[in-house]
Amino acid sequence: MRYAQGGGLTDIGRAARERVRLQAVTRFQGGQKNRDIAATLRVSERSVERWRRQWRERGEAGVLSKGSPGRPRLGEAQIARLERELERGPLVHGWADQRWTLARIKTLIGRLFHVSYTVEGTWLLLKRHGWSWQQPARRAIERGDAAVEVWKKETWPRVRAPRRHVTAGSSSRTKPGSR
Repeated sequence: MRYAQGGGLTDIGRAARERVRLQAVTRFQGGQKNRDIAATLRVSERSVERWRRQWRERGEAGVLSKGSPGRPRLGEAQIARLERELERGPLVHGWADQRWTLARIKTLIGRLFHVSYTVEGTWLLLKRHGWSWQQPARRAIERGDAAVEVWKKETWPRVRAPRRHVTAGSSSRTKPGSR
């Protein structure tokens, strides 16, 4: 069985994978060879070898799924509280400006819930709950769009360096007759 593009299995996929493992256990008990089990269950021989080793060491419990390694560490109530706190803004939480960064959100999660996330893990958590990154447009409040257009048309052409005109046959490396 192949994992879905981009990562691990869903709960349904994990349950299906566990059924395959339990079928393998039944075949271990029947004395079948790894190669035959792998072909019948359509899995790799290495997986069957690993399952058999786990079965020998810990019995059927050794072959069962341990659950999703990426299961969220925050419950739904905590996520709801985090969203409320994010809506209150960074100023309320002690930052000097109104920008939420992943590092700040990571710190906020640590302060609120005593749970540590990486910056990347914070981004995955937010993305999973429908948040997206946004970068504010940086424009001065005092900006006058009409004055900017006038500056572009009148001042900028005088300020910028004139371009070199290249004509056919001219080269910056050689001059005619310099060889």
